[in-house]
Amino acid sequence: MSLAIGLEAEAQCADYLSSQGLTLVARNVKCRHGELDLIMRDGATLVFIEVKARRSRHFGGGLAAVTASKQQKLRHAAQWYLAHHKMTEAPCRFDVVEVNLNTQEFTWIRNAF
Repeated sequence: MSLAIGLEAEAQCADYLSSQGLTLVARNVKCRHGELDLIMRDGATLVFIEVKARRSRHFGGGLAAVTASKQQKLRHAAQWYLAHHKMTEAPCRFDVVEVNLNTQEFTWIRNAF
């Protein structure tokens, strides 16, 4: 999947989650541990969101693509972000959102891991 398609899926996801009441904090945050696709607020909770764009579920859904290794990288990147922004006391969670590129449907998995 091309970078442009991935960025478009992330933008669509940010718009969708904003319509569901979340507030965008940051996009595409990079650090030595990896990248955080979206960071949003859900009330007082900081939400780290992994976006997975799919044309079909033939090879598994978005959650299946977030392996244990990927989860560990996301946790380390989130810890870096929190420390870097001096937010060590912020309540947090990790969500996964699958964007179906054919139907423009979203599958939002809260507290995915």
